Amino acid sequence: MNKGLTQGPVMRSMLLFAVPMILGNLLQQCYNVADTLIVGQFLGKNALAAVGSSFTLMTFLTSILLGLCMGSGALFSIRFGQRDEAGLRESVCASFVLIAASALLLNVLAFACLDFLRGFLRVPAEVWGLMREYLVIIFCGIAATFLYNYFASFLRAVGNSVVPLIFLAVSAVLNILLDLWFVLGLERGVAGAAEATVIAQYVSGVGIAVYALARCPQLRAIHKGCRIRWACVREIAGFSILTCVQQSVMNLGI
Repeated sequence: MNKGLTQGPVMRSMLLFAVPMILGNLLQQCYNVADTLIVGQFLGKNALAAVGSSFTLMTFLTSILLGLCMGSGALFSIRFGQRDEAGLRESVCASFVLIAASALLLNVLAFACLDFLRGFLRVPAEVWGLMREYLVIIFCGIAATFLYNYFASFLRAVGNSVVPLIFLAVSAVLNILLDLWFVLGLERGVAGAAEATVIAQYVSGVGIAVYALARCPQLRAIHKGCRIRWACVREIAGFSILTCVQQSVMNLGI
């Protein structure tokens, strides 16, 4: 499913590559939208307010990781286009370490600052209990968000924008089914909606990681003497930080 973008009609190649990415960006918003619809329909207004208030916060956190991964993906595509296999392996190693560390730090800060968020976001007392319950579980899915966006960025960098869309579509459908089961069948409330989302995120994150490792020789060859130079880390950071700011600043405003 890799698309060569340097041959054939430009418009057709770009559309075939871009449309799955556009659809993927829309589907990535479905996690919280599905939670909001189902919770609002069956659990009442306070539960709806709790999940809805969590939406922009989770979108902001996701945009940070998405921006970091997109920046790395730009460098991956440059190395792939240059046919620089050694440089691509080094970039993959350096970016994985850098973004994984960033995701871990973001996860720690999210849990550490959880109660601070009530005052910062001016969340009403009657909503905060349910919102806190929802967020505690949702924050456990930050690692899955990192895995999906990292490997999706890599696959897109080597010309494959269809497989990330497939994994995301499966995950979105699974999230809706699990939402209905956990909220209605198991009566887990807002915690059930959060658990359904996290499970679906890990299905897409782990699934796309396994696929990429199985199908991409550049990833399988990482263990063969991969070394990380400081110059490569700085280059990765230069690409990733700019796209991270670009992706997250609008969500911060919201």
